[in-house]
Amino acid sequence: QVQLVESGGGLVQAGGSLRLSCAASGRAFSTYAMGWFRQAPGKEREFVAAITWSGGSTFYADSAKGRFATSRDNAKMTVYLQMNSLKPEDTAVYYCAAGTGSIYLRQDYDYWGQGTQVTVSS
Repeated sequence: QVQLVESGGGLVQAGGSLRLSCAASGRAFSTYAMGWFRQAPGKEREFVAAITWSGGSTFYADSAKGRFATSRDNAKMTVYLQMNSLKPEDTAVYYCAAGTGSIYLRQDYDYWGQGTQVTVSS
């Protein structure tokens, strides 16, 4: 069992930056790939970024490439999402998730946080 708690969301102007954190508790955090997803009002939850259990590989949605970066510190049981050059279309609730299956598929993640709101004003 893994519990996940996101933090770091908020209101930011377009072009600004935010750093989201996802703190984990429970067993075997370092064996899980960690993903970031987001859900805007009226839209489905979509993949944003992911990082393998070792941190050796990262993956990004096209919308995040070049602007977002994910990293993890297994000793601190925390994963991060640095978001730069934010756009109004990045406004959503951001979720972190832990899983052992496909990096990109929502259904392959076993544990989810409660989400943190990110609002980007124009």
